[in-house]
Amino acid sequence: MPYVKTRDGADLFVKDWGEGRPVVLIHGWPLSADSWDPQALALAEAGYRVIAYDRRGFGRSSQPWNGYDYDSLTDDLAEVMKAAGVEQDATLVGFSMGGGEVARYMSRHDGRGVNAAVLIGSVVPGLLKSEENPHGAPEADLLQIGEGIRHDRADFFRSFFKDFFGVGYVTSPVSEATLDWAWRLAMQASLRSTLECARSFSFTNFRPDLPAFRVPTLVIHGTGDKTVPIDATGRAAASAIGMSQLVEYDGAPHGLFATESDRLTKDLLTFLSR
Repeated sequence: MPYVKTRDGADLFVKDWGEGRPVVLIHGWPLSADSWDPQALALAEAGYRVIAYDRRGFGRSSQPWNGYDYDSLTDDLAEVMKAAGVEQDATLVGFSMGGGEVARYMSRHDGRGVNAAVLIGSVVPGLLKSEENPHGAPEADLLQIGEGIRHDRADFFRSFFKDFFGVGYVTSPVSEATLDWAWRLAMQASLRSTLECARSFSFTNFRPDLPAFRVPTLVIHGTGDKTVPIDATGRAAASAIGMSQLVEYDGAPHGLFATESDRLTKDLLTFLSR
């Protein structure tokens, strides 16, 4: 490392900080592993080995044409873990889109090497509105994400991150500098990966993956999340996962790693030390 070459030749950029029990952090769309830095630093300083990587197509990883479905993305996660020698006692932590990789890893790779999981503002078990998911988003609304990106990606993300971080509707929104930083991370990704991953997290149903969660699982979600609404995701996931604990951040938006950074770090450390 810092790069892992996947089975199809993609290069994944990997950060590997600290020593101790491994914690693998999987970032959200459309960001990179850098979004985890405050939590990664705190966990490493607390005696954990923290592994965070840029999803293919994002950050410093290569930008292949294919491989943005959840089976492929989860195989990437498995390859990062194998390359890092993570074989047991690992905790998988997925934020937003990254929660999908956690869920699919638990089923597709039988949770190999994992003894705990964390879903933060996660899309699991699914965003699309259906009979089994009445609180989900209509298909037309999800398709508008791709349409907005194709029309003017730079402008789309200017608006997107305001809701993402609760600007205008939470008491302590992030700074303009943080909005600019997140926008730059988003614009590092390829247009292809940005569009394909939006389709994957919008339309993948993770309900069949949930029985594979056979480890303690912490679910953290903001009740004011407008990006990934809690009723369709966090609350539904917690009710379906046997050994789960749901922690709701009252009124908090989606980007908890920034808006609730200290609380999130504390809750992660408490869960890891159980």
